[in-house]
Amino acid sequence: LQKLLILLQVATTVVVGKTLMILFPNAMRRYILKQGEKSRMNENPKFSYENWGPTFFSFKYLLFVLKVKWKRLEDEAYEGHPAPNTPVVTCSGEVRHLLDFMQGNRPLILNFGSCT
Repeated sequence: LQKLLILLQVATTVVVGKTLMILFPNAMRRYILKQGEKSRMNENPKFSYENWGPTFFSFKYLLFVLKVKWKRLEDEAYEGHPAPNTPVVTCSGEVRHLLDFMQGNRPLILNFGSCT
């Protein structure tokens, strides 16, 4: 049921967005560029609006947003419940699942960091 509601929400957003892009291209361009400022997409001079702007509200956009939102449904964690078994990528590039690393009933500790 949640996936159906997400499908309806995203499909409606795409249809409305695409319609507005056709009816009001300049206003939608300004709106999309403003969204790009929030994500810092506009800071790269080699990555102009013409490269990414028209992809908004396309069929590929619809599929991508659905994939991300549906995946997030599986990633919800609740206190006192088992951890979600989310996919992770090993240092060698192999895709595994988080709970593959469990050993018996020993606690699994995740350590995140970065090197510069």
